[in-house]
Amino acid sequence: MAPEATGRAGRPGSPAAPAMPAFLPRQTDPVSRLFGADRGQCIDRHYIERFLDDHAGDIRGRVLEVGDDEYTKRYGGDRVTRGDVVHAVEGNRKATLVADLARADQFPGDAFDCVILTQTLQHVYDLRGAVETLHRALAPGGVVLTTVPGISQISRYDMDRWGDFWRFTPLSISRLFEGRFPGNALEVHSLGNVLTASAFLYGLAAEELSPDERDYHDPDYPLLIALRAVKPE
Repeated sequence: MAPEATGRAGRPGSPAAPAMPAFLPRQTDPVSRLFGADRGQCIDRHYIERFLDDHAGDIRGRVLEVGDDEYTKRYGGDRVTRGDVVHAVEGNRKATLVADLARADQFPGDAFDCVILTQTLQHVYDLRGAVETLHRALAPGGVVLTTVPGISQISRYDMDRWGDFWRFTPLSISRLFEGRFPGNALEVHSLGNVLTASAFLYGLAAEELSPDERDYHDPDYPLLIALRAVKPE
């Protein structure tokens, strides 16, 4: 009788595991748990800043930003007549408004010409409430520039404070905003590819990838999703 086939573990009939392709990393821990910020520019921030640069003309008049006003100043410049900062809890000295993004009644109505909302909605459990707030807060003709994560690690800092609830697809963020913004007032961009998403999960920085690697966008592997929505006049 022929001897039984044995696999790597020596069990009869257990096939050997196929060799992993050489280009795949073999480590189970990331090189950085800080999204690569300790190595250079975070890959998602590279995409965020390209998106804001492309739409810098929208950042004008009275502008609202979350947490601080860095992007308002950098991309709005002298087009901005007033910059406001919203924060969820007391203690942020830059905040001009302390409010819950899911509570529309805590925001002034028809007040802002632009809202810059980068990497925020994943930390708001009531997404529909947040979109209602954005619609209320924008002046007619106002623009919200939003980015959300597609493929991403959990932000432990945010998880331990107010939560990290959601990851998105281009379809889910479109459907969410279509509830208050008409479809012809929405632009959605899927940014990233399987390489940049893998590098981001491992904690590599944008500088560790070539421009061609960063600038190829595969809609099946969205590292980041960027949305521009206009409130009808």
